[in-house]
Amino acid sequence: MKRTTKILIAVIILLVIARLLLPYFVLRYVNKTLADMSGYTGHVEDIDIQLIRGAYQLDNLRIRKVNGKIKEPFLFIPKTDLSVEWKSLLKGKLVSEVECYEPEINFAFSKNEASNQTGAEVDWTAYLKKLLPININRFAVVNGKVNLTSLVTQPRADLSMQRFQGEIRNIRNVEDKNKLLPSPVTASGDVLGYGGTMNFSANMNLLKVVPDFDYNLRFSDLQLVKLNTLARQYANLDFNQGTVSVYSEMAMVDKKLNGYIKPLTKGMQIFKLNEHDNRSVGRFFTELIAQVGTDVLKNQKHDQVATRIPLNGTVDNIETAVWPTIFGILRNAYIQAFRGEFDNNITVKDAFKGLKDDYKAKRAEKKTERKEKRAERKAERKEKREERKAERQKKK
Repeated sequence: MKRTTKILIAVIILLVIARLLLPYFVLRYVNKTLADMSGYTGHVEDIDIQLIRGAYQLDNLRIRKVNGKIKEPFLFIPKTDLSVEWKSLLKGKLVSEVECYEPEINFAFSKNEASNQTGAEVDWTAYLKKLLPININRFAVVNGKVNLTSLVTQPRADLSMQRFQGEIRNIRNVEDKNKLLPSPVTASGDVLGYGGTMNFSANMNLLKVVPDFDYNLRFSDLQLVKLNTLARQYANLDFNQGTVSVYSEMAMVDKKLNGYIKPLTKGMQIFKLNEHDNRSVGRFFTELIAQVGTDVLKNQKHDQVATRIPLNGTVDNIETAVWPTIFGILRNAYIQAFRGEFDNNITVKDAFKGLKDDYKAKRAEKKTERKEKRAERKAERKEKREERKAERQKKK
């Protein structure tokens, strides 16, 4: 056997051995990285590496809160695929994509730290970069589940979303670099327990610390009777039937936002004469008054109560307008019924308009300050002239 042939065989054997041992070393590295994450700990059962694809898969990733009282893990993903995004590589950009299959995330909200599980105290992007040092350009969730426990603590109200599908593309602006909002985002799911669905679509700029966005959000056909726990606590009434759908559009640029929320109820019934649930006298009259108000403010043809609540301000201070909201109720009842759809009249230009208004207000404020300073300087000069005049008179 020739020397070159022996060397070639040896190299092939070494590559095979390296390929067999590589998952073991990568698994050790991943589990070591996930072992301590500022109050959370993670573990992966197995890793599969595909060198030709430039990818590797994590099997049964679990992340739990350390010293927490919640049995369910904060995050469980049966399969996670991390790979190079080849279509971007062909454009000269080395970026990656992540796909999570059937993930389950469990949020819990509580004042008790041991029962609180939100993950807010961890910089998850830092650990994701350790697992995948290449910048992520696409992130997708396939058939996921999101549980929100004690979303409202008093009384307790939970929210669960199943069959959740989500995708974020062009995170690193590989395409459409000149667009203000180059990253499309989509999400949908079934709202378990409330009998409705959620749909979300947006365009965003995710490279900013506080992302700019323009989104449409819809919750469809939520069952009002499922909200009775909250309705009894905060309104002293409950619903007997009906659905509610919520439509919202919002645009934000540089923390300045503008948008609306449009709730729309169908077939809502609050008062029922023969309701045998030990209803108190106070609740009886509260429900009766609410039902009369509903009948007065309801669009009879469409059997709906609706309004449009405008939202504007900043991300730290969102303001609502009362009179347009009241007028919206009257408009729906007596002028024209709101449609169960988006108004499609909120764009990024509306957020820019708010920025321009702020700029004009700041200019006016600075102009006023300059006038005040000029008046102060003028008064000081006048006072000094009078002092000098008084001194000259004394010398005479």
